[in-house]
Amino acid sequence: MKHITILVPDGENNLSSIAGAYKILTRANTYWKEKGHKTVYKIELAGISKEVHFFDGLFTAKPHTSISAIKKTDLIIIPSLNHNYQKTIKINQPLIEWIVQQYKKGAEVASICTGAFLLASTGLLDGKTCSTHWAFADSFRNLFPSINLQADQLITDENGIYTNGGAYSFLNLIIYLTEKYFDRQTAIFCSKIFQIEIDRQNQSAFIMFKGQKMHEDDIIKQAQDYIETNIDEKISFEKLASNYSVGRRNFDRRFIKATGNTPVEYMQRVKIEAAKKLFESSSKRINEVMYDVGYSDVKAFREVFRKITGLSPLEYRNKYNKEATI
Repeated sequence: MKHITILVPDGENNLSSIAGAYKILTRANTYWKEKGHKTVYKIELAGISKEVHFFDGLFTAKPHTSISAIKKTDLIIIPSLNHNYQKTIKINQPLIEWIVQQYKKGAEVASICTGAFLLASTGLLDGKTCSTHWAFADSFRNLFPSINLQADQLITDENGIYTNGGAYSFLNLIIYLTEKYFDRQTAIFCSKIFQIEIDRQNQSAFIMFKGQKMHEDDIIKQAQDYIETNIDEKISFEKLASNYSVGRRNFDRRFIKATGNTPVEYMQRVKIEAAKKLFESSSKRINEVMYDVGYSDVKAFREVFRKITGLSPLEYRNKYNKEATI
């Protein structure tokens, strides 16, 4: 019998990702058995405490077993954490050490949403690609600069380590893992039973770009403010750099170091975020929105919009503004 461990860390974490993962994988197990397969998974909740409380004691999880009782597992699932990551990491050191030991023994590891913070603290993600909730991308990059964070990706899969994006997108990860650990038919069955979209690849359409200001470079902060308050302009970065008495090459280098984006990428993200808000809240046509955010070439606007959101301008407006569609 193979083994799947769903962790219940001490401290603040999210019950939904624990219960949801357990429910879907248990149903997959039942379906797998009904189809005549003899080898099924033992799916257990495990932690370092006998009880973990959620929402100020409103709910309580009682893990099936302690991690110390599990000598070998095939898959470890780390749930989403609440926002006090450093405290959670500190009080879960035995859990972190156990994850590393199990990975060395051949276990695969999957983190849900902000569970990536706990996974990153193991060191197993160093030099690898991962995702997490887009809203906490800046915090993650600051804490773990050696990890290649791809916040637009819904799921990453590298060297037996899986991560996923934000909140309830963990359902897509569990369907993905169901296909990996059972088969495609079982994944399709679970996607239909639980009504979860299968094969979703990114969370780009859900990202709300708020700028990357968690740095100490005042010149770059001023440049960011200028970009954000002059959305309808076609900005010359040569001129902008000279306004701050900085050479263009040095300006680009500092901008990338501070924000993780080139100045052009940052400007595109700011403009497209403004366009998204206009599509969501107004009845303006695509050309009108395009001009409002400083684009004059329809093709270029559509290409950048799709690159950042994963949708065309028309698809985005139809999805998020039903009145404009009518």
